[in-house]
Amino acid sequence: MSRDNWYKVDNVAKVFLATAAKRDTRTLRVSCTLWEDIDQELLQQAVESSIQVRPQFQVRIRRGVFWHYMEDTDIQPVVEEEHGRVCPKLYSPGRAMLHYKVTYYGNRINLDLFHAISDGTGALEFLNIIVLDYLKLKYPGRFEEVAIHSGASEDDLNQDSYKQFFGSMGLKGSSLKIAYHPSGLKLPYDQLQFFEVHMPTKQLLPKAKELGVSLTSYIGARFMLAIYEDMPPRKRKTPINVSMPVNLRNYYPSYTSRNFFNNVNVSHVFTEPISLEDLAKEFDEKLKANLTEENIKKQMDNFETMEYVAPVRAVPLFIKQWVVRYGSRVTDKKVSVVLSNLGVQKPPQEIASMIENYSAFCSSANLFSTMSSYNDELTLGISSPYSNTRVVKNLVRELTGDGINIRVYATEVIR
Repeated sequence: MSRDNWYKVDNVAKVFLATAAKRDTRTLRVSCTLWEDIDQELLQQAVESSIQVRPQFQVRIRRGVFWHYMEDTDIQPVVEEEHGRVCPKLYSPGRAMLHYKVTYYGNRINLDLFHAISDGTGALEFLNIIVLDYLKLKYPGRFEEVAIHSGASEDDLNQDSYKQFFGSMGLKGSSLKIAYHPSGLKLPYDQLQFFEVHMPTKQLLPKAKELGVSLTSYIGARFMLAIYEDMPPRKRKTPINVSMPVNLRNYYPSYTSRNFFNNVNVSHVFTEPISLEDLAKEFDEKLKANLTEENIKKQMDNFETMEYVAPVRAVPLFIKQWVVRYGSRVTDKKVSVVLSNLGVQKPPQEIASMIENYSAFCSSANLFSTMSSYNDELTLGISSPYSNTRVVKNLVRELTGDGINIRVYATEVIR
């Protein structure tokens, strides 16, 4: 296997590196729940074999003079039973460590991953490789012919697809305004609350169809209304903005296992009463307009061009990081909630019956929800830095009012 010993991080990774903090560790978690309890020793062996298939994750992030870079590392992963917080800190400047971690609890396998290494798509593919290798060890001879392989070469998997497809236009500013954020104090001790909300898709899909919108638009509109119910009267003319990461592999021929996504935004100002049906249709129209290839390319060209501005390239890293942190804080103020739709999960058909469900979380300084479906069940993984839980309660109450059966799990926090 021939690999360069090091390579530069992509532009999105630079943002995660500059803004990682105790509360928002910039870590994402993807989990796979089987129908049986996990054997720790077999899972350890599975992780060790899986990194031979995805060596892109066996890296250590180092600081350069002008930018960070990644280099291969011999640090070996150690599988442990889950303890401590969800989405733990997996990057510390100057510290030699892996930027991913595999844990288990009962029948669930968790993969925590520092977001500078990969996005949700790359993380889920790595998780599925681990799960498949685990099942091969647990049931010798049963799944030997099954493989997870996209057909990509190692260069394809390592590709910085942002650089490959974007960077041909001038710089333009964002037109988004400051958005409303849930009221109340943030949690102490840099904590986050995590909520896992389960719903049957056989109840959700007919509701979205009845409204004439996608499932994403239905959930997005419901989030907007849940946040609106939390707004004090004096702030009800402040926009509510839902930011949604989009997998750019759906638009460009990329097989990279690194980050390759873009955020699109849907905003609404509640100047007058609006029904769920009208709001969902407005949400759906705005989302479809933002998801055209032309609009995505314009936004990404603007973002990627920054790296090639000569004065920026010559600025030392510590100054660049200060600027990136400032820009990220400005962007965060323009987002009420992030809704990341990871889509329908499709493991190899041969092992599908062994898997009960998938779920995901992402650390955040604001309200953040992942959305994924499997086995006729939709799962929302909501992370929140706020002490109050009104928005989540509003959302669950609204969905229940729509006739949706809900199951909710939550982590404990220290008050």
